[in-house]
Amino acid sequence: MRYVIWLLLALATAVDAQRQQWQIGGAARVWSDSDSLQVLIDYDAAPGAIQPVYIDSSRSMLTLFAGWQPLKEPRELFYIEGETPRAWKGANGNVTTAHNGTYMVDGDSLTFNPPVSSNPESVWYTIDLAVPVPAHRFGFFTPPRGYRSDGTPFALDAVPAYEVSIAAEGDPAWLEGTQPYQRIGPVIADVPENFAANVRIEFPRQYVRFVRYKRKTSLLDSAEGSTNSVRSGTAFRGSIGDFELFGAGAPRKAIYRSQIFDLGMSVNFGRLRWAATPLRRVGDQWVEAPDAEVGVEVEVRTGRDGDPNVYHEYTDRGGEQVVSREHYDLVLQPRWRAGLLREPRPGMRASIIYDSENWSFWSLPFTQSGQTIDLRGGTHLQLRIVLKSEEFDALVRLDSLWIETAPLLASRVVGEVALVDDAQPAGGLAQVQLGARAEFAYDIRGEFAGVGAGFDAVRIRTGARAVFARLEMDGRTVAPVAVVEGEEELSVVLPERIEPGGAEGARVVFATDVFALAWTFAGEVYDDGTDVLPQPIEPGDVSAALGTNGLRVLGMAADREGPVAQLAFSTGVLTPNGDSIHDEVEISYALVGFPEAVRVALHVYALDGRRVAARDLGHQRFGAQIGRWDGRDERGALVPPGLYVVEVVPVAERTGERLLRALAVVY
Repeated sequence: MRYVIWLLLALATAVDAQRQQWQIGGAARVWSDSDSLQVLIDYDAAPGAIQPVYIDSSRSMLTLFAGWQPLKEPRELFYIEGETPRAWKGANGNVTTAHNGTYMVDGDSLTFNPPVSSNPESVWYTIDLAVPVPAHRFGFFTPPRGYRSDGTPFALDAVPAYEVSIAAEGDPAWLEGTQPYQRIGPVIADVPENFAANVRIEFPRQYVRFVRYKRKTSLLDSAEGSTNSVRSGTAFRGSIGDFELFGAGAPRKAIYRSQIFDLGMSVNFGRLRWAATPLRRVGDQWVEAPDAEVGVEVEVRTGRDGDPNVYHEYTDRGGEQVVSREHYDLVLQPRWRAGLLREPRPGMRASIIYDSENWSFWSLPFTQSGQTIDLRGGTHLQLRIVLKSEEFDALVRLDSLWIETAPLLASRVVGEVALVDDAQPAGGLAQVQLGARAEFAYDIRGEFAGVGAGFDAVRIRTGARAVFARLEMDGRTVAPVAVVEGEEELSVVLPERIEPGGAEGARVVFATDVFALAWTFAGEVYDDGTDVLPQPIEPGDVSAALGTNGLRVLGMAADREGPVAQLAFSTGVLTPNGDSIHDEVEISYALVGFPEAVRVALHVYALDGRRVAARDLGHQRFGAQIGRWDGRDERGALVPPGLYVVEVVPVAERTGERLLRALAVVY
């Protein structure tokens, strides 16, 4: 008995030793020592935690941003839209000293773009803060020192006319491509005549990310006695030393991007957890506010080396060859020089591509603590954290964040899926009819390059209820130890382990419906009966038997097929008479072909075409769904006995043949 107790304690200790907690924040890694980029992150307000900067109206918030870029489409390696601020002149910006938009936002009124002799209407600037901030005043002022060529002090050289528009987010209509000037949103100023050297434009506090300023032509440009006529060829009037933007409150987004962490060994990743505190400002104090409209979003990516990019140099034949990051940065020259694109040749930088062989792509944002990361294992890890707020005077403090890790079960687990009756599809991609049941073969193989003790179970995310057909190992059909057919996944426990020196792989055959235009049969392997972390299955070439080399399946819609399939009732006769028997009808159906959740409504029609009832079923994703109707109309009264027509209606652009079913109502 003592031996059994000792063995159980030893096993529990071994499992606990398998799982570890990687942590940042709190008493672990210091946030400020571990970042590679931050936008409006406050490291000092709460020791060991991070939170958004609470913007003070006493100074221009433009000074809170660093790394301003002068082009609308910056060419620097580190530029990421929505993380790096920009200030560009005209349609695309310029890096020259007479046209550099960053001089207008640097907080130094002695660095500015002097007036030129072009048409004033051609001068406009766009400021992109990268994130929306609560703003209530925009302004600009003349340089305090220096003189124009005609002897006029810059300090007196007020802009004669201007307009300013703002936007909380970017719009492709004016943000993409080479576009002529256009307003970007609400106009906060349209001034035909101005004499003020220090301009202040007040507007109601609101979130602002983009500001666009335009110099306009005024009668003052050609006023009697002026030597600055637009037509004279001399520099037009108006000098701006700096732009300013004032506001107060928490930004809508504050961004923290970590450095790439070296974990020291290859591990699997489990659940992502964090501790966060919502706060609201009351007077001069911060108080906990569980009802505040704030939140945390965390994205994760994992890798097998220290750099997620692959760098290239042009060869003497115009091709490209891989080089190190150091060689790319320090030795090679950019193709862009003085605003010109030069012909590629050896010694020039070529493309940078993402190393998807060794790095996962960024995960979808995690919005709730405790979710499984579900990314392949690796030796390196990077985080991108967004602290969000929809209240000017509320924010969220992120105290700490931690991730479960455990040793790999295998150096790699590779999987591919194909239709049983079309194992070698043309183009290498399985295609099935949306909403129609099909039988799939799912092959997996474990690779053990000196890493991993193996596994004995596989879990496949089918997206709909699957029916297990058979299990094959080493070319023979075997009986599984256990099979669990869940609502959206299928789990199979193998009769023998896939491990070094043991079985190499397995094939799971199952039938299921595909409701998405593109569905990935993601999966993971694990040890049944133990608490070790599962390991994701990576798409790849498992064997010559299947010809897809991947886990994705395309759902193909028929020409006349609509977005609703498999509409059925729990009873063909609804009897809402209060006896608890068929007082309500359960309406089952499937949504097909939607890439994201859509709003769905239930409509009931009389035989003359009148709609007698409607129910909002909320937002629903593709796949099997359930709705209910209690026999009542839109006013809550029972409908008269008779025959009715029921329809499920997704509110979406995709249309097709309507699917209607008749239902009898009797008392």
